[in-house]
Amino acid sequence: MAKTLPGAAGDLAEQHPDVWAAYSALGKATSNSGPLTERERRLVKLALAIGASSEGAVHSHARRAKSEGIEKAALHQIALLAIGPLGLPHAVAAKTWIEDVCD
Repeated sequence: MAKTLPGAAGDLAEQHPDVWAAYSALGKATSNSGPLTERERRLVKLALAIGASSEGAVHSHARRAKSEGIEKAALHQIALLAIGPLGLPHAVAAKTWIEDVCD
């Protein structure tokens, strides 16, 4: 593995490299399956993580967005956009998860 992954994902990748390779290949195939830009894909993945209430995935996608140069304001807007469909408490939780990584 070229880089170490944090937490349970890293553990799974080390313990089952064949499974991780297949999972990574699927991710690459889905990323390349349409016209979305890298930035758009990252923001969509962050929004999906928020919708799934996955704190770990929100941390991961926010961290990756930050490393890709996506501004914090865009990440915070994604959390605010969650207010309508998901409710204020869910959106506030997502905002705090983003802030864990970005602030």
